[in-house]
Amino acid sequence: MLRIKTPLDEATVRSLRAGDQVLISGTILTGRDAAHKRMVETLRAGGELPVELRDQIIYYVGPCPARPGKVIGSAGPTTSGRMDAYAPLLIREKGLRGMIGKGGRSPEVIRAMQEACAVYFLATGGAGVLLARHIKKATVVAYEDLGPEAIYCLEVEEFPVIVGVDSRGNDLYSIGRARYRRELTV
Repeated sequence: MLRIKTPLDEATVRSLRAGDQVLISGTILTGRDAAHKRMVETLRAGGELPVELRDQIIYYVGPCPARPGKVIGSAGPTTSGRMDAYAPLLIREKGLRGMIGKGGRSPEVIRAMQEACAVYFLATGGAGVLLARHIKKATVVAYEDLGPEAIYCLEVEEFPVIVGVDSRGNDLYSIGRARYRRELTV
């Protein structure tokens, strides 16, 4: 199990390999479809983003409301493919270093990750309550009008993820499918 801290630097990202189990501590941002769309529209209109993305991680999550005495409600990952239209611009032009979600990524996102040295982490779908236990603080920092799709800054402690796509473009989903095909032919 590897332990890393945010913000991410290039050396840390280059050291990660598809399939590595990682515990993240520090701060990460959240953002889903609506926030990504708004960020990209802002950039294309020549505006500035309300948050700094350089060397940061965005977690694709729309957390549930917190119960009394809790920091956050269930905080499970959403399907990352919904952000694929926006991610390459944020990676290449704004220096986004990492993303957390579930599911595969498009070839365009993977190319951008290789060019800019970024990493894609997988969080376990359906484990939102367990993942929320690793979130120590949650603060809305932008787009409050989007409700759960607002951008939050999360303080996390040993947040468990797996490297889904590393900075070399190695994709855990492709590796798994190839291994399965080989086992079927044996």
